[in-house]
Amino acid sequence: MTTFRIEHVPFRRAAVDAHAVANPHLTNWPVVYVIDGARRRANPGLYVGETVNTQKRMIQHLSGPKQEARLDSIRVVIDERFNKSACLDLESHLIRWFSGEAQYQVLNSNAGLTADAQYFDRESYRQSFREVFEQLRGEGLFTRSIADIENSDMFKLSPFKAHDQNIAVDGILKALLEDLRTPGSESTLVVQGGPGTGKTIVAIFLMKLLADIAAHAPDDDLEFGSIFADYFLEENRDDLSRLRTALVIPQQSLRESVKRVFRKTPRLDPKQVLTPFQLAESPDEYDLVFVDEAHRLGQRANQASGVHNKKFREINEKLFGRDDATFTQLDWIRHRSRHQLLLIDEQQSVRPHDLAPATLQHVVRRAKERHHHFHLMTQLRVKAGSDYIGFVRSALRGEDPVRPDFGDYDLRFFDDVGEMRTAIRDADRRFGLSRLVAGYAWDWVSKKDPAAFDIELDGERMRWNKAEKDWINSPGALDEVGSIHTVQGYDLNYAGVIIGLDVQLDPATGRIVADRDAYRDKKGKENTGHLKNVFSDDELLTFIRNIYGVLLTRGMLGTYVYVCDPALRERLRRAFG
Repeated sequence: MTTFRIEHVPFRRAAVDAHAVANPHLTNWPVVYVIDGARRRANPGLYVGETVNTQKRMIQHLSGPKQEARLDSIRVVIDERFNKSACLDLESHLIRWFSGEAQYQVLNSNAGLTADAQYFDRESYRQSFREVFEQLRGEGLFTRSIADIENSDMFKLSPFKAHDQNIAVDGILKALLEDLRTPGSESTLVVQGGPGTGKTIVAIFLMKLLADIAAHAPDDDLEFGSIFADYFLEENRDDLSRLRTALVIPQQSLRESVKRVFRKTPRLDPKQVLTPFQLAESPDEYDLVFVDEAHRLGQRANQASGVHNKKFREINEKLFGRDDATFTQLDWIRHRSRHQLLLIDEQQSVRPHDLAPATLQHVVRRAKERHHHFHLMTQLRVKAGSDYIGFVRSALRGEDPVRPDFGDYDLRFFDDVGEMRTAIRDADRRFGLSRLVAGYAWDWVSKKDPAAFDIELDGERMRWNKAEKDWINSPGALDEVGSIHTVQGYDLNYAGVIIGLDVQLDPATGRIVADRDAYRDKKGKENTGHLKNVFSDDELLTFIRNIYGVLLTRGMLGTYVYVCDPALRERLRRAFG
C-alpha cells in the first residue's frame, strides 16, 4: 500500500514559506526532494537532496548556485514511515536513476553520496522507492523504465554512486592528494582488480570527485556527514583548482561510451577522454592521467593500422629524440604527466602488442614499494561473487575445479548452440542486455560480404558484430556474435559464450592447448612486441585463455557456455555442467 505523497512547491522563497506554514512536515520531518528546471530549456538541470527541514534547506538553495542554475520547481517526497537512513537511500537511488536516464544534467556533487548501508526493513522501503519512481515518471521526470535505465551505459558508468569500493577509493584519494600537493613530485599509483571489480567506475568517480572538490566554494550549500565530505576543504580546493586531468582508454568501444557519460556530467568534459596517441600528440601537459585497462596499452610493435605505425615512430622521436623498441605508450603517458593512476588486470591482456608482462610486473612492484598499490577485491558485476572469477580461470587452465555454490547465478552448459541462442533471446526478453559472444576462431567474412555468414554451428548461421563502437547497444546485436574487442569493459545481464576450436584438449597429454591455425585474429598471433621471434604456442594459449576469461565474466545474472571441441566439451562439462 502506498504511504508516500509528493508535494509540489515553486522554487521561490514566498512559496516555500507559505507551504511550510501549511505543512509541518516541511519544517521537521525527514524527506527527499527534487528541484528541476524546465525541460524546454537546453540542457536542463536537476538536483536531488534529503533533509529534515525542507524550508531551511530551500532557503539555502535559493541563495546559492541552485538558483543560478535556473531551477524552478520542487517536488517533496513525504512518507510517515521515512527515517534518515531511508531518505539517504532513496536520494542515492534517484540520483543514479536520473543520471542513468540522462534527460537532465544532475547537479549533485559526489560529496552528497552515502554508503549503501543496511537499515531496518530496507527491502520494504526499496519497493516503495519504485513506486516513487513510477509517480515521478508519470509526471514526466522519467521517460524509461527502471530496467531500461539500469541496463544503460549511462547508469553503469555513472560517477553518481555510493561506491562499493569505498575503502580503496578513500586510500587512493588520500595518496593522490598527498602527491599532488608535493611540489615537483612525480608518482604512479596502481589499482589492480579482476573482472567486475569496478576499475572503470573508480576512475570516473575519482575524476568527478576531484572536479567537485576543486569547484566547491566555502559558501556552497554542502551537507556534511557523507562518505567523502571531509575532503571538501579549502586547502584541497586550492591544490586542485588548476589541476589538468585526462582519462586514457585504449579500447575504442568503451572510450565512446565513457565520452557520452562525461558529456552529461557536470564538471566532466568528453575532451578529457583520450586515446594513448591523442594524449601523446596533445600540446598540453597533464598533472594527473588516469589509464583504464592499462594492460591494453601498446608497445613498439606492428600496430593495427599503417597510420598508427607511422604515428608510433613519430611520437617516440618527438618525445624521446629517437624511435626505440623499448618505448611504450606507458612511457608516453609518464612523459606527458606528473602523476598517473593505472587500472590493471594483467590477466585481461589479449594481444602480443599489449604491454609485456615484465613491464606490468615492474610497475606493480614499484607501486607496492611506495605504498601506492591498491587492490579491488569486491566483485560488483557477477552475482555469483568473487569465487566465480577464480573458478573460471582455474577451469580454463584445465585444473578441474569443483564448482562452488553460486547461489541463484544462472550458469549453464549447452550441447547445442541453437538451444543456447534461444536461451539468450529469452533472457533478453526477460532482462535485456543479453548477447552471444565468442572467441576469435572464425574469419570475419561478413566484413567484406555483408550477405555472408561467419559462424556456422549445429545448423545455426551467425555473423560477427557489424558495429565496432558500442556493439552491445547497436541495432541487430541480439542476432550477432560479439568478439573480445566489443565487450571488454562492459557488463551484460546474460552472456552466451561460444568457445571455439582455438582451444582444444590434447588427447595424448590431457592438457588444454591452443590451435594456432584455428585462432583467426592475425594481430593476436603476430610475432611482434615483446614476443618478436619467440611467440610460442604456450604464449598464444595465455592470450586465448585471457580472452575466454573476459568473455565468461561479462554476465551479471548468468553465463551460458558452448564448447566446439568435443573432447574439451566433456572436460569442461564437469566444471560448468
